[in-house]
Amino acid sequence: MRLRSAWKAVAAATAVAGAVLALAGCASPPRESAPPPQPKRSLIRFVASEYSTETKPLLEQLVKEFELRNPLIDVELQVANWDILDGIYTNMISKNQPPDLLNTNVYAHFADDGLLNDLGGILSPELKGKLLPHLLDMDRMDGKQYAIPYVATVRNLYYSLDLFRRAGIRNPPSDWSELREDARKIKDATGASGFGVDLTDNEIQAYLSYFFLGAGGGWLRDGKWAINSPENVEGLAYLKDLHDQGLTDPEPTVTTRDEKQRILGEGQLGMMISGNYFTTVVPREYPNLQWGVGPIPVKEGRPPLSFGVHDVLVSFKTDHTDREALSKFLDFLYDDGAYREMVQREGFLPVTKTVGIELSAGDGGMKANLEALSRAEFYPVQQPAWQAVMDRARKMGDAVLYGRLSPKEALDQLQRFAVDRSAK
Repeated sequence: MRLRSAWKAVAAATAVAGAVLALAGCASPPRESAPPPQPKRSLIRFVASEYSTETKPLLEQLVKEFELRNPLIDVELQVANWDILDGIYTNMISKNQPPDLLNTNVYAHFADDGLLNDLGGILSPELKGKLLPHLLDMDRMDGKQYAIPYVATVRNLYYSLDLFRRAGIRNPPSDWSELREDARKIKDATGASGFGVDLTDNEIQAYLSYFFLGAGGGWLRDGKWAINSPENVEGLAYLKDLHDQGLTDPEPTVTTRDEKQRILGEGQLGMMISGNYFTTVVPREYPNLQWGVGPIPVKEGRPPLSFGVHDVLVSFKTDHTDREALSKFLDFLYDDGAYREMVQREGFLPVTKTVGIELSAGDGGMKANLEALSRAEFYPVQQPAWQAVMDRARKMGDAVLYGRLSPKEALDQLQRFAVDRSAK
């Protein structure tokens, strides 16, 4: 009886085990765990303008440090001279691969064509709070922040103290009569050119601005183009007259501002109008040069002129725009330490309040320049036609200086072009 019961127990146990094995055989094999999602990589194509030999190494080091801290963000940096910068980004746009970030001096025509991101939604609150408000306003159209200021300058008259002493000039000229007289004294006493004028592709818009505004005119009046105003015609006629009398450098439409700075450094030019970067760039190359600085000369009876220029950053819409990555990179670009080093080495004025306050604390010249920047006149950068007007103006220097067009005829043509271009 016990033996039979034992065999029954064994048989039952065997049956249970068989059932378990059968069930196990029907069960699905254990799933392998899914691979973790790949981290998202971001790309920023950054095209920057080359201001000096300092620009490229500075930006290369900055990008390297940023990528080390942000390993998932790749920054493709391209640094280009101003002479070829337009061609580079235009080619990129034509291939539908525009830069994510471009350092330039114009933006309104891009914004008008719908190509730009609104940086107002990309900037961090901290960076937005640091940038100079009046420059931010200048870079805004229709309530959108299509550009942000990157660097700024104010323009002044720079002169050779040695040539001034040899010509018996004690103070820099403040008006056009004094400018004419001093240029003649320099030429007669030293043989050097009196006044450097840049009517090349690089700076003709700057010299037109100095003498338009110095006569009481300007590019716009009441929001409309006023290029052929009587004041502007008078300013351009004055420049032509200086050249006709041999009181300018001999090649205003050939030698650029940077080349004229070297000519002044070599003792062959008495004075010229340039940006405050003159005080950093020229003494670095000509350490023995003794130089002075004065106001931009204006027509007799006109108030002193403060003229500023600022370059900007814009962000093009792309198929890979990463707003968070752009925000991080902009914060890094304008970080006080890195930004301070850049503006000091390049000789610019800072566009952030924090660096401006820091540098002004121990530098009276910096403080004065920043104050001048706050009240300065600027190019009409909010006009979508401005880029095209500049391009057209660059073609008229030779025609005016060498008599193919009178100053009035040249400005009449430029006025018609600006009005027609703005109507499109």
